[in-house]
Amino acid sequence: MLAILYDRIRPDEEMLFKAAEGLGIPFRKVYAKRLPMKLGERPPELEGVTAAVERLVSQSKGLAVSRYLASLGIPVVNRPEVIEVCGDKWATSCALEKNGVPQPKTALVTESDEALKIIEAMGYPVVMKPVVGSWGRLLSKINDRDAAETILEHKEVLGGYQHQLFYIQELVNKPGRDIRAFVAGDRCIAAIYRSSEHWITNTARGGKASNCEVTKEIADISVRAAKAVGGGVVAIDLFESERGLLVNEVNHTMEFKNSVSTTGVDIPAEILKYAWSIRT
Repeated sequence: MLAILYDRIRPDEEMLFKAAEGLGIPFRKVYAKRLPMKLGERPPELEGVTAAVERLVSQSKGLAVSRYLASLGIPVVNRPEVIEVCGDKWATSCALEKNGVPQPKTALVTESDEALKIIEAMGYPVVMKPVVGSWGRLLSKINDRDAAETILEHKEVLGGYQHQLFYIQELVNKPGRDIRAFVAGDRCIAAIYRSSEHWITNTARGGKASNCEVTKEIADISVRAAKAVGGGVVAIDLFESERGLLVNEVNHTMEFKNSVSTTGVDIPAEILKYAWSIRT
């Protein structure tokens, strides 16, 4: 039995339910908000479950659920270790660096004065991001020293503790688009271009999706990035640059509803086939 855990049923989850029915995989929908997680006990909702797919919108809640499933010996997509790395941009960057996966020039400092020195050494423009976040929110393109001083002060005074970590990247001169590649296990199953006139190309910010051929180069760097963060089912955001492909981010519990029709690949079915293959 496969459990699909959720806290909100979006089009992506509906597609997963439909795919499970189409594949003939026995599955159970589990509403995570009502799941009693008592250590050492398996609740009725998880009786007979031999693998699980965690689809919570909340990263912290999804991580908690994944940890509980792992404590029960239930293989889960994705494992808590993967969520921990993907949910923290600095952890992702460090994992990519450790495994020799190309990425934009990246630095992190904990003091605003030092952050300004790093920014000026890297050269304007640069990008500053919170280490935790999604959908392209709270990204800042910093074009000059005045903007840098203002943003650093705002983050330092108004931001929560995560904003005290100044995560800084070079601004990659991408061709008006980036690439999102989907990896399940050791295979890159699909990819899309996300195009926009804005410097942020995320589809959540208005980027337009179109099919991207999965070339050997895309497949190779995507699988390497997935392995660097611990494997499973992830989406890799890639930049095309003068230095070749660079990994910008690795995403767990990614959305895929706009990518199925775009690529012609049944992404939810591929996710479920992978999850079913790791069952106990």
